[in-house]
Amino acid sequence: MGATIVLVVIIALVAALLFASVKLIPQGESAVIERLGRYTRTVSGGLTLLIPYIDSVRARVDTRERVVSFPPQAVITQDNLTVAIDTVVTFQINDPAKAIYGVDNYLVGVEQISTATLRDVVGGMTLEETLTSRETINRRLRGELDAATGKWGLRISRVELKAIDPPPSIQQSMEMQMKADREKRAMILTAEGKRESDIKTAEGEKQARILSAEGEKHAAILSAEAERQAMILRAEGERAAKYLAAQGEARAIQKVNAAVKSSGVTPELLAYQYLEKLPQIADNEAATMWMIPSQFGDSLQQFAQAFAGKGEDGVFRYEPARVDEETKEMAESEDTDSWFDTSTDPELAKALAEARAVANKHVDDPDPTQDSPSSAGLSGASEATQQPREIAAPEQSSSVYAPYPAQEEIKNPEQGAQKPE
Repeated sequence: MGATIVLVVIIALVAALLFASVKLIPQGESAVIERLGRYTRTVSGGLTLLIPYIDSVRARVDTRERVVSFPPQAVITQDNLTVAIDTVVTFQINDPAKAIYGVDNYLVGVEQISTATLRDVVGGMTLEETLTSRETINRRLRGELDAATGKWGLRISRVELKAIDPPPSIQQSMEMQMKADREKRAMILTAEGKRESDIKTAEGEKQARILSAEGEKHAAILSAEAERQAMILRAEGERAAKYLAAQGEARAIQKVNAAVKSSGVTPELLAYQYLEKLPQIADNEAATMWMIPSQFGDSLQQFAQAFAGKGEDGVFRYEPARVDEETKEMAESEDTDSWFDTSTDPELAKALAEARAVANKHVDDPDPTQDSPSSAGLSGASEATQQPREIAAPEQSSSVYAPYPAQEEIKNPEQGAQKPE
């Protein structure tokens, strides 16, 4: 029985010694080991063997990166304004032994150093600079803290200002200033927008006026061209009408002349018809007085002598005019198709074509007749187009009827007083 108790006690002591000599350190932590109260080593994640009752774990340190937010600190700026600033410090323990043996409480040390450094940095700035220089303050805080906590085995990776709260009165003034600035910028933007709008509107009106002026210009040019072509066409029509009228009148005169020649009209008949027309002349309603020429008999005598020939004895005797075959054929012909022949000769047609090309060309196009071989004769041809072709009158025989012959054609009017036989 006694041996059993002793065995149990021995087993319990061995188990206690084994439990005291084996320690498990998690990943991300480090343990500071002391032997008989003196630092010996630092161990990290895994199993660690210790000498029971000789080696001991002084402290376990978290080696992961830590983010610590400190309470707001009252800081006075250069312009004597008190602001509350919240800071956030990100750090990591690189040497656990220094963090345990170098400072009593490294968290309190980091807080105090950050507060002192923040007051030193912000104290040299105005409130406006403090609000607009966050990056500068963060950079200086990180540098000062990293240099001060390096001997504690800490590495300051980042320092951020979480909030900067000025006094309520200053904050209200700042809000009013910000509101005024926003209104100012809004007015400036509105004015710039209106100016750009006016500029765009003016440019649009300018372009519209330019386009309208160009349109009116082209319209005036087209109207002038149309008027010019119309005038040319009217002139050509009038010229053709005059030409046809002159040609018809000439044909009619030739026809009458041929008829008179071929009919063998005697002077007595012509004189009788002349006397027969006189009452019709006097029968005009608008005429109130009819004047008979004083030498009316002499006129009839000259009229008769125009159809008579003077003999050897000085007496005028009627001699019928000789009628050739061409005159008879013209008097008896009923064909009037050739009276209104409007065909032109080739030179006249060529000149007309060149004149139309000049009339129809656009004002901006080059002259189609310039440097052309036919342009040299255009002026002469155009003059020819302004005058109708001359119509050759039929040869007048000596017996053409002349109602009022000239006085010089009758050598001795007194000798013609006798009537022709």
